[in-house]
Amino acid sequence: MTLVRPNYKPGYVNLNNLLDNFFSEAPSLFEKNSAAVAAVNIAETTEAYHLELNAPGRNKEDFAITIDNGLLTIGFENKEEAKTENYKTVRKEFSVQSFKRSFTIDENIDATGIQAKYENGLLKLLLPKKATVKEASKSITIQ
Repeated sequence: MTLVRPNYKPGYVNLNNLLDNFFSEAPSLFEKNSAAVAAVNIAETTEAYHLELNAPGRNKEDFAITIDNGLLTIGFENKEEAKTENYKTVRKEFSVQSFKRSFTIDENIDATGIQAKYENGLLKLLLPKKATVKEASKSITIQ
């Protein structure tokens, strides 16, 4: 993102402007909850929607999936590990954070048939479509 400043002078680089640009162009690096959103892929077939949520390093028991008033909510609550006296972490670079994602589902989804499974770091949901009743074609005679 480039911001135009009223006191901008071409060819002149001010340390304050450089720092302002750096922090305005990379806000996600410094936001506390930026990594707390799990990435999702959604695919559609004729029978269902397939939702995959990237959530490695978690246990399936810690996920909560709910449907309320047409809103599908997937959440994960990080539970703190019990610390032991004789175990000292020297360096910790990866973390597992809590998150919550919500998706609006329409009336074409069969909410009673939704299935979920967690494997290889992906939470996979199958959202089946309702069977549509098609009227049988009929021929109309002209009188």
